Amino acid sequence: MNAPFPMEQVQAAEQRRRIYLPIRLKFIIALVVAFAWLTFSIDLAQAWLHDLAKVTHPLFAMWALTFIAFVPGFMNAFLATSLLLDKRPPRRTPLIYPGVTILIAAYNEEAGIAATLESIARLAYPGPVEALVLNDGSTDRTAAEVKAAQAELRLPPNISIRLLGYERNRGKAAVLNSGLDEAAHDLICTIDGDSRLRSNSLGEIVERYLSDPPGTMAVAGAVLVRNSRASLITAAQEWDYFHGISAVKRMQSMYHGTLVAQGAFSLYNKQALKTVGGWPHSVGEDIVMTWAMLERGYRIGYAEDAIVFTDAPATFRQFYHQRKRWSRGLIEALQHHRALLFKPRLSTLFIWWNCLFLPLDLTFTFIFVPGLVAALLGYYWIAGPQTLLLLPLALVWNGVIFNIQRKMFQSKGLHVRRNIGGLIFYVLAYAILMQPVCLWGYVSELAGERKKWGTK
Repeated sequence: MNAPFPMEQVQAAEQRRRIYLPIRLKFIIALVVAFAWLTFSIDLAQAWLHDLAKVTHPLFAMWALTFIAFVPGFMNAFLATSLLLDKRPPRRTPLIYPGVTILIAAYNEEAGIAATLESIARLAYPGPVEALVLNDGSTDRTAAEVKAAQAELRLPPNISIRLLGYERNRGKAAVLNSGLDEAAHDLICTIDGDSRLRSNSLGEIVERYLSDPPGTMAVAGAVLVRNSRASLITAAQEWDYFHGISAVKRMQSMYHGTLVAQGAFSLYNKQALKTVGGWPHSVGEDIVMTWAMLERGYRIGYAEDAIVFTDAPATFRQFYHQRKRWSRGLIEALQHHRALLFKPRLSTLFIWWNCLFLPLDLTFTFIFVPGLVAALLGYYWIAGPQTLLLLPLALVWNGVIFNIQRKMFQSKGLHVRRNIGGLIFYVLAYAILMQPVCLWGYVSELAGERKKWGTK
């Protein structure tokens, strides 16, 4: 889809592009730096490798260090270098904003759906907007809350809200596809039933979509945690969303292949969605659908400053179900779209990285975590002084993304909350909690566990 832009903005953008390094050159530079770090770390770890091999086995030692130190180091070096090189063109303001249909798949969302609809009513979007609430057989007061909001909210003339009710719970993918068939506009935006859009978020994600290179058929928005004060686990997730998830998406979009246009807030081209068959019946429907678009050769972007705030899982049980579902979605995507492993495009590197998550989480869970316990008892074969050699790189990439995100927040009139307790938990214990859950998600999908949705 194309839209007219003021000529002076086009000329200014073209002038800025002249000083950009080509994307392929940035990719090569990031690879060179990553391989240089890998070479350096392998050389530095020879004593560690030798000592561990003596008390275990050379193959075990090589496996352990590869997935504890070498592979994560390579990934972090590539990530940090890419972000330092990232100079994305600014969003451009179109003369005419296209119509957007917002799809909200809702299953037992009585607690948050009214606030979600209120955030839609406050949107400062110049074009037409229709919001379709897809009530998927909820057993609570979701439908009643939507009807009450419809009666109470003062909607601008360009915004409408409609409730589509389905008596039987069919699953998220099914109701999204039903909503897609009902959609009146050519741009489709999805948000969750507990999400809060900022007033400019829809306009910003649409502007990014219209400003991105040809072939862009979806743009992921920036999802951040709203309820970070609810518990220690939400406090830690605030840093995960702000730091890790945002960094990875920004890097992937730089190379024209964001791997997940998440259902919590993303914008899609309607025809592209229909071309790939809509959302598949799967645990990770947004992941699998995004990979279907990538397999078609479509580009997936990321709007780092188009923000939605969502309620993160507040208990370990809810967190367990969410991260297990995400991990199962990754396995589903690999099973359905393994041809992406051999597609000649820059983002193929990240598909291969995803294949490494299983051995990475396996090694972390069954080797590194026991190694931490052994270190507390005075045995430093796995975790010890050598492990500290990884800290400088971790500090570098965390510093890079924090600075990028802080500047983005400042530009939006936001500030980074002084969430010290969540930061400590995120640094010291979050991976110990999360990676075994992810590992169990991989195993569950490979074992063919029944697919269902609706549990946070």
